[in-house]
Amino acid sequence: MIRKLLCAAGAIGASLCVATAAWAQDAAAAAVPVANPGNNAWMMTSTLLVLMMIVPGLALFYGGLARSKNMLSVMTQVGAVAALTMLVWVMWGYTEAFGDGGNGFISGFGKAFLKGVTPESTAATFTKGVVISEYVFVCFQMTFAAITVALVLGSVVERIKFSAVMVFAVVWLTIVYFPIAHMVWAGNGYFFGLGALDFAGGTVVHINSGVSALVACLILGKRIGYPKEPMMPHSLTLTSVGTGLLWVGWFGFNAGSALEANGSAGLAMVNTFVATASAGIFWMLTERVMGHKSSALGFCSGIVAGLVAVTPAAGNSGPMGAIVLGAVASVICYFAVSKLKPALGYDDALDTFGIHGIGGMVGAIGTGIVYQPMFGGPGDGSVSMGHQLGVQLFTVGATIAIAAVGTAVAIYVAKAVTGLRVSPDVEVEGLDIGEHGERAYN
Repeated sequence: MIRKLLCAAGAIGASLCVATAAWAQDAAAAAVPVANPGNNAWMMTSTLLVLMMIVPGLALFYGGLARSKNMLSVMTQVGAVAALTMLVWVMWGYTEAFGDGGNGFISGFGKAFLKGVTPESTAATFTKGVVISEYVFVCFQMTFAAITVALVLGSVVERIKFSAVMVFAVVWLTIVYFPIAHMVWAGNGYFFGLGALDFAGGTVVHINSGVSALVACLILGKRIGYPKEPMMPHSLTLTSVGTGLLWVGWFGFNAGSALEANGSAGLAMVNTFVATASAGIFWMLTERVMGHKSSALGFCSGIVAGLVAVTPAAGNSGPMGAIVLGAVASVICYFAVSKLKPALGYDDALDTFGIHGIGGMVGAIGTGIVYQPMFGGPGDGSVSMGHQLGVQLFTVGATIAIAAVGTAVAIYVAKAVTGLRVSPDVEVEGLDIGEHGERAYN
């Protein structure tokens, strides 16, 4: 009898041990963050949408604005720097911007070559305890870096060497883009710590690329014949197609920056619709008020100006605030392109500074206003509008300074390594033949 009781007790104890061990394993598994499948799917979709913004979106948009003899050159530059950026990003860009440790201005290099990033590693979102796959986050941020450096090229096309573009891209990404991305978006970033609002890249992408474009074109010099000879876009059809692809892709850019498939993404989505629509209409209205016909080029320019302006405000504004922001940015960008550029005489070939630089400044500063609950924004009123505007203005000013100095360094490095400009003969003949040995059109 005693033996039977001991055996029974042993069986029960063994069962309890097995149950306890299973419970401990489940608890340990629950403590390990697991990427949310729905959010992962949304972020992978957003990443591909941003890629579509670059190729074919930006390539067609910029290519159509250039002269026909430079069409392939422009598209090749956009595609090649995007591809180069992807390689640089996984080697040292990701760790420089979002690696572990570091300080307010640059991250650590422990994740160089994606060391420690695995299918199981995760990246936090804005909701406590919710994560996505770190590989997905790597890819999403990689497309942002790729399109930003491609945007800079809009000011220097039709006269810069392809080799100079590639050298410039590597240096500029390393000393300008990666540090600014860290400062604005990393948890220990300097601007992030100040409370700067930049939902999807008003400073990181647009002010950064726009100011860099201005500095680059000033150093490079004007195209032969500018501004005396007409240099009209050769295909507004392709530019219009590129504009449509940019608008569609921008939903990945803006709504994807919520990092989750949630209400914030929905807010960014509706704002990306209405701010852009408002800007497209107001650009054409401004053309009419100024005595011109409402043009297809004007509509495309307005669409991009609205997209640029709403980028920092996408999840930081109510829909009505976004409509006003898009309209204001559109009108200001119109005058920057049609009045400021001719008055100052710089040759920003495709108006990167006039639309991305100026539009990004309007959007970044305006975000400090439309964020307030009194204007329908998602803010809780704990930060006064005056304080927020001060933070936004400081962030804008610091971004301008970093971009300007860093771009000058990158351009002069490229000049020392490869030279900057093609020969006058190549420029007159066109870079398609002179640089790539091909023609877009027979």
